[in-house]
Amino acid sequence: MPVIEIDGQKFEVDGDGFLVDPSVWNEEVAALFAKKDGLGELNEKHWAILKVIRNNYEEKGMAPMIRSICQETGVKLREIYELFPDGPARGACKIAGLPKPDGCV
Repeated sequence: MPVIEIDGQKFEVDGDGFLVDPSVWNEEVAALFAKKDGLGELNEKHWAILKVIRNNYEEKGMAPMIRSICQETGVKLREIYELFPDGPARGACKIAGLPKPDGCV
């Protein structure tokens, strides 16, 4: 597996840059991955989305449907794409430390 280094910290990732081991994720890791992906500093809406994604993953073992994210956070779909330009699957799930979601190309 590839290893990436961000600010002196090393992370094992898959070929698309998703964490191999979601248990190493924390808010600091999220901030580092966001920086690497050019998102800058994460704001309140970023964190709300990331928390919904992480909670769903921890409870059900998978990322939530985008509709659930919108309902639980009150953030509109268009705004999610503004916050995570790579989209909720490729962008937000990567920052949330999840494995690459099924169907994500």
